[in-house]
Amino acid sequence: MLRHEFHPGRLVTGSTGLAVAALYAGDAAGAWHAPWYAVFPVLVLGLLLAGAAGYAGYRARRRRADQAASTENSGAPASTRGSQPIR
Repeated sequence: MLRHEFHPGRLVTGSTGLAVAALYAGDAAGAWHAPWYAVFPVLVLGLLLAGAAGYAGYRARRRRADQAASTENSGAPASTRGSQPIR
């Protein structure tokens, strides 16, 4: 049994933070020179990818919950969104 759900958006957000930290750490160590504004494209692209991954993960979890609700024989409506009246 899993301890918690997998959230891909959080994984991408953390990876983006590590990339920004590595960019500045490499600049501070003298391995390369990164201009001060170099973080913005990395950060914006990473957050956009995190949003897309988060939305895809949300839709997958929602679809799985809808399918599980429709296979139960408890008499509840097939939709879990509240669009149908509860019997």
